[in-house]
Amino acid sequence: MDYLEFEFMIDPFIPGSDILVAQLSEIGFESFTENKNKLNAYIQNQLFDSELLSKISLLNNPNFKIEYSTKKIAEQNWNAVWESNFEPIEVENKILVRAPFHTENKNFQYQIIISPQMSFGTGHHETTWLVMKLMLALDFKNKKVLDMGCGTGILSILASMAGAENVSAIDIDQWSIANTKDNIALNNAVHINVEKGDSDLIKNQIFEVILANINKNVLLVDIKKYAQSFAKNGTLILSGFFDVDTSEIIAEANKNSLFLTETLAKNHWVALKFEKSENQNM
Repeated sequence: MDYLEFEFMIDPFIPGSDILVAQLSEIGFESFTENKNKLNAYIQNQLFDSELLSKISLLNNPNFKIEYSTKKIAEQNWNAVWESNFEPIEVENKILVRAPFHTENKNFQYQIIISPQMSFGTGHHETTWLVMKLMLALDFKNKKVLDMGCGTGILSILASMAGAENVSAIDIDQWSIANTKDNIALNNAVHINVEKGDSDLIKNQIFEVILANINKNVLLVDIKKYAQSFAKNGTLILSGFFDVDTSEIIAEANKNSLFLTETLAKNHWVALKFEKSENQNM
């Protein structure tokens, strides 16, 4: 499977790079890296549509100067690409996310090894980092957890390490499914069930913690399904959207008896934690 690599030069880089990542994700781009104020974005060659790219609003915004180049990357060369850009990530001095070729560091409570291979979710992107930070304050012991849009499987692996009884990792992308399974094996993680599909797979299933790091449009459709998957009490963590979208997400959650308890933000990206409780007023 061949991929196209796009290298974007963006001025101003912040918030331009964050906006561009969100818009490219909606037209099929699967993975992103940043290096020296350059944004590299990757998409399967067969899925690329030049017309869709030309309609990206940021590329036509006079407030931003954006130039880009592109080249084809063969599947076998992908490891060399991400190895050159993948630096270890730390979350609150408790989580270390590293690649297999990085040195082990036992000073962290959780050490997660990730080999991303074109799948989203290494901790480098703000949304993954924010969700992991919120997860640190949760009690996962003996809990049933859903990781919707699992990407690399990083959130599933963290939940497993934190003592989850069972984790359902779901993604619509076959590459992400394969990558999640590989990363589960790298970390010797247990009690994680990986499935290809969408939120229809959770019908009639009950969870105590749901993690969904996707995009605003998908979340707005699926929040009702998440709420219906809590028996009584439950915790929902959502991310994958900008601060300007927060009120819309909160309103939809409230309609489904989910109430905001915590908000985290980083570079205009947001993660929200909601609770559903039998003791809350509807």
